[in-house]
Amino acid sequence: MNVQPQHHTLPTPELANLVAPDCHGLNFYGIDKSLEDLVSLYLPDDLRAHLEPHLEKFGALVGDEVDDWSRMADKHIPVLHHRDPRGRFEDWIEFHPAYRNMEDVALGDYGLAAMIHKPGMFGWDKPMSHTVKFIFQYIFGQSEFGQLCPISATETTATLIKDYGDEATKARFYDGLTSQDTKTMLKGAQFMTERPGGSDVSNIQLEARFEDGNWKLYGEKWFCSCTDGDVALLLARPQGAPAGNKGLGLFALPRRLDDGSRNSYRIVRLKNKLGSRSMASGEIVFDGAVAYPLGEVGPHENKGLKMMMDQVSLSRLSHGCRAAAMMRRCLNEALVTAQNRHAFQEKIIDKPLLRRQLMKLMVPTEQALSITLYLGNQISLAEAGDERAQKITRILTPAHKYRTARDNVRVATGAMEVRGGNGYIEDFVNARLVRDAHLGVLWEGTSNINSLDITTRAIAKVGAHKDLKDELMDQIDTSSDMPGQFKGELRSTVQQAIDFAEDVAMSGNQTLARKASSAVYNSATATLLATEGSALGAAGRDARRLLLARMVIDHRLRAQDPLKVTETGFEKAATDLLLADAPVSLDMASDVLTQ
Repeated sequence: MNVQPQHHTLPTPELANLVAPDCHGLNFYGIDKSLEDLVSLYLPDDLRAHLEPHLEKFGALVGDEVDDWSRMADKHIPVLHHRDPRGRFEDWIEFHPAYRNMEDVALGDYGLAAMIHKPGMFGWDKPMSHTVKFIFQYIFGQSEFGQLCPISATETTATLIKDYGDEATKARFYDGLTSQDTKTMLKGAQFMTERPGGSDVSNIQLEARFEDGNWKLYGEKWFCSCTDGDVALLLARPQGAPAGNKGLGLFALPRRLDDGSRNSYRIVRLKNKLGSRSMASGEIVFDGAVAYPLGEVGPHENKGLKMMMDQVSLSRLSHGCRAAAMMRRCLNEALVTAQNRHAFQEKIIDKPLLRRQLMKLMVPTEQALSITLYLGNQISLAEAGDERAQKITRILTPAHKYRTARDNVRVATGAMEVRGGNGYIEDFVNARLVRDAHLGVLWEGTSNINSLDITTRAIAKVGAHKDLKDELMDQIDTSSDMPGQFKGELRSTVQQAIDFAEDVAMSGNQTLARKASSAVYNSATATLLATEGSALGAAGRDARRLLLARMVIDHRLRAQDPLKVTETGFEKAATDLLLADAPVSLDMASDVLTQ
């Protein structure tokens, strides 16, 4: 009997159109109307105009080539080689060329780690502000998350060496850390965690001994970010120093000594991480490695932890910026999918339930962008001696890190769900976004650590909530274009939220620390969104941030009865405006706010 062969018809090209596209190839600055509007508020007009062409060029590069390189580097992870061909322990790490290409762009061409340290970037005669730095990091992070860690570590290592190093240490490291020549520059790193744990540094056992005229390190570190760094900051306990935090000294550890030889430490292995795979993290053993102290260290009480917290705070802000960037990419992926995917005879963006889900992605994304740019300005004011800005930065930095990290996980998961089964496949960016998002809740303090920092320290010890409340009230009161009834509602909400956080902090009720910290974050971002939207609307631009502020109040600061139908006319009208491409005028926003 003859069996006829089966013939499989090849799929027609039109079938590919049934799969929703992604955002690859888009200009990540050009499509971000929220960022474009906020740049007009947070940067001086002359600087904004000067940077505009650079942002456009950078956005196109990140949305295309950098996006390709990032996906490639995620698939081809770093490889540790212990010995060179002659058997010497060089411990060198091999990176895929795609990773090096991203370094050339980020550290070289655009100076993301150097721009706040020196003038001349983009032909500007002053160093760039923290706000400008965050804008560029925010765009870059929409394609590459992992490399923002060494970018931040390099910038902050330079900052601490400038602030606390002696003249010899500055001469040895600072120029290299602020260089844009990726062939010769020094990249920074942070080696903190030991086996007893990451957040409780009081148990650090790495020992520093003064031998032969140098400080030398003995022991190990368990989780070292940017393991290939040329200059790493770390905490160690000088021999004879007391136990606990007060005995810790801060040191700068070079990868190579002044004569070019390898310093006496070994990279034992690289960590096999869930996410942030492009960047090398590892375990290190120290056997008399030479390190240079920052500040005075010795067999007495030391101030190393206090100094190191400067880097931790700056790193937390960078983490918040990264989370904001990733959420924007997730939201954009969800919107592109929803606009191009059909189910049950219509685009899924027209489905009422999905529209509600898109709002759950949009609101935290816009909150994160607002507070990132706002804190950029506050840091600059704080560094100039503004005491209120110092207190505001003190309380909002851990709040920013805590809340954006947690929101990022939900937004990444939600965006993957919008894409459906394809979102779970590594062909699309969603799976990597989900993996990378989880890192934020761990590094630079877990959610518990950051929320307790807010309640037990920033509020209970420093009283920073009082300055924050004054600032938020001043912003509301001086916003002449904010609708009056909404202004009163926002003022009352801020008062209630900050008072609640104070009650939790002063009562010592640690079980409510997360709730109190969320209240601080949401009341601050609701105020920022409202004042931004009012100012933009009054200037003839998009006032949609007023609607987002109301959504923060309704869904994040107001009690909800889970067994009661609570959908309002406002929510539907606001959703329709927020999911449309057209800008929202101040009059339109004011009308919807009253519903």
